Amino acid sequence: MKKIVEITHMSKRFGSTVALDDVDLEAYEGEIRGLIGENGSGKSTVTSIYAGMQKADAGTMLFEGKEWHPSSMNDALKKGVGMIVQENGTVPGISVAENIYLGEIDSYKKGPFVDLGRLNRDAQKALDDIGAGHINAAQITGMLDFQDRKLIEIAKVMVNDPKVLVVDETTTALSQKGREIIYSIMNKMRDDGKTVIFISHDLDEIMSVCDRLTVLRDGKIIRTFDKEEFEENAIKTSMIGRELQGNYYRDDYEEPAEKETVLKAEHLNLGNQLVDFSFELKKGEILGVGGLSHCGMHTLGKVLFGAMMPQSGTFTVHGKPVTSIHDAMKKQIGYVAKDRDTESLSLDASIKDNIAIAGLDKFSIKNFLILPSKENAYVKKQADALSIKCAGINQYVSALSGGNKQKVAFGKWLGRESEILILDCPTRGVDIGVKQAMYQLMYKMRNEGKSILLISEEMAELIGMSDRILIMKDGELKKELVRSRDLSEADVIQYMI
Repeated sequence: MKKIVEITHMSKRFGSTVALDDVDLEAYEGEIRGLIGENGSGKSTVTSIYAGMQKADAGTMLFEGKEWHPSSMNDALKKGVGMIVQENGTVPGISVAENIYLGEIDSYKKGPFVDLGRLNRDAQKALDDIGAGHINAAQITGMLDFQDRKLIEIAKVMVNDPKVLVVDETTTALSQKGREIIYSIMNKMRDDGKTVIFISHDLDEIMSVCDRLTVLRDGKIIRTFDKEEFEENAIKTSMIGRELQGNYYRDDYEEPAEKETVLKAEHLNLGNQLVDFSFELKKGEILGVGGLSHCGMHTLGKVLFGAMMPQSGTFTVHGKPVTSIHDAMKKQIGYVAKDRDTESLSLDASIKDNIAIAGLDKFSIKNFLILPSKENAYVKKQADALSIKCAGINQYVSALSGGNKQKVAFGKWLGRESEILILDCPTRGVDIGVKQAMYQLMYKMRNEGKSILLISEEMAELIGMSDRILIMKDGELKKELVRSRDLSEADVIQYMI
């Protein structure tokens, strides 16, 4: 096979943090090459350098045997290397069509005016070609949910017909339909003799999709597995340098001891996202909420945190209504959003600022005076408890890996000692080690009497962690399932579709 991607002796540092340490990597035509490793292992760094997002400190790169020096992601895309990034890569205030052809608008101009008709037609065809024809190319991008914005990014890359496609944790943002779209694109590229580099934390997914798999740990290549060598425990051990200790999901099946209702929703209605929706969350319970991407479950999380108000219906905490985000926080509710980088965190602020902002009333004196020593101690306690991998609490969140960003989002609410946590896709984009730590933390909180609403698109997560599961479809509650050893993914999915 012809070698398409070749990286030799690549190194990269961010301050005192070594992101890549003398990395050699290659990928061949007609291959889907998987990259896997813990958060911060260097997967996104090495591929983002190759795709023109940033520069290496040392090393050489070749593309189809020739020196490769892209000046930007757009330059790399025009020359044959496209990357779909892990987090949001669209501009919210412009149309879908403008996002797809960002940087090429001049080619659609007639004199001083843009030919919007032709622009929208071409963009709609690009969406149709990848199987995302349900998205209107003329619509403003910011009106769409996270999944559809991700599909726009895929269309933007694919309309350029790249020879190399880098897919960085994209599938974690997609429903099953969205995943089938990206799998179809990847398989077609391989069949056409092109190259895909696929980054994922989902071992089942990556073992199913990839032809070969390269493991990174602490900025170094640890091992490459050929397809016939794929074995789950061997890959996990290579990733973390040890065997996982303790349970992954829960292994208990007794009913929660507490029966007290802490949060109650009655007849909530909000467009087609919530339709006469009622439920109760008990003290010391993990209540799962699942469904297909547009079923309304993500809207439910925002409503219960006071970020959106229902058109009708009520929801109360200990019998008292929630009227706003501020009121929800006073009632000890915390919320970790699915779209972490725009709704849960301020990327251009420090770890300290992100964690401290939610706990000012916890460490300030008379809700007025903030002593730096008290603030630092408050934040450092959460950073240490969650083992956030960082250069210090003053490091910007934007420089952290996905898993460590998620730990910061958790830290905001753990510091407040929130009694009710609404967690929307809390393990999206994090590695198996961090996932296990989060699951163990959730179980510990449950056993301490805290209540968790776990909104998730992962069937195994819902089944493995929930005491009860509420299945939503078209904004309605379709089925309630109780924790059981015999509960299977097929049992859950049949009520979603």
